[in-house]
Amino acid sequence: MLSEHTIRVIKSTVPVLEVHGEAITRHFYETMFTAHPELLNIFNHANQKQGRQQAALANMVYTAALHIDNLSSILPTVRQVAHKHRSLGIVPEQYAIVGTYLLQAIKDVLGDAATDEIITAWGEAYNVIADAFIGIEQDMYTEAENQTGGWEGFRTFKVAKKVQESEIITSFYLVPDDGQPIASYKPGQYISIKIQPEAQSFTQIRQYSLSDTPGKPYYRISVKRELGGLERPNGVISTYLHDHIEEGSQVELSAPAGDFTLDAEDKRPVVLLSGGVGLTPMISMLNTLVHLNENRAITFYMQVRMVNLTRSVIT
Repeated sequence: MLSEHTIRVIKSTVPVLEVHGEAITRHFYETMFTAHPELLNIFNHANQKQGRQQAALANMVYTAALHIDNLSSILPTVRQVAHKHRSLGIVPEQYAIVGTYLLQAIKDVLGDAATDEIITAWGEAYNVIADAFIGIEQDMYTEAENQTGGWEGFRTFKVAKKVQESEIITSFYLVPDDGQPIASYKPGQYISIKIQPEAQSFTQIRQYSLSDTPGKPYYRISVKRELGGLERPNGVISTYLHDHIEEGSQVELSAPAGDFTLDAEDKRPVVLLSGGVGLTPMISMLNTLVHLNENRAITFYMQVRMVNLTRSVIT
């Protein structure tokens, strides 16, 4: 538990974080990756280049400071991020690294305004928040490994089938290379896929929603080819999957994760809303509802630029 004094000090930094948050997180990532380049095997390089990861972390730090006197209110966000961390393979030791460079970034960016009192308070607050993440993630790791068909870390799968669904979306049917059972999942969850493209120094990990009904002997992901433009390059992993991953290719997957799921126990009518390739988790939900055959009213609203999908993706 944090002392009242620590809480007051953290609260006093909220206005500063609102202004300088992204400068702090940009500096944080730069210094951390310089000292620990091995962490580039985990973080999304595209999000780093586009500033999305820096903005997301800045928002999380700001939110934590704003609600430091009631951290339970941000528990849903913590659990959402913890799912992502579990799917990436984040371990407790890495929280110590993050804490060191985050506090250093606060000192470097704020200069004299970052007094010893502020740094000490943020160190205490970070440890409390990190412990919460570590505890939740440990439970998730245990559940992922001990469930029927579950596993620890990443597991080798091979592409059993590759289906072009449209000009820009391709589905990959993935089966375990060891021939053993696979874990089930809740409709709406995702898997993390780890790939190291040729000429790349680090592995790349991306999350893709599972796009079929649970209980099959395979996982299906339906991947949009992310085309770049003037402001951003083509998606590294999506284009690699489309162009280089073929039937028989091997990839590494972590067990399904995610808290955006269908509540199959709720028998009320269902409305599904999606835009673009965001339809993929909805397809898993829709297929599951149809499979359950409960005569529930289902309404599916989908906004797309072009509709050229085969029946296998939209039913």
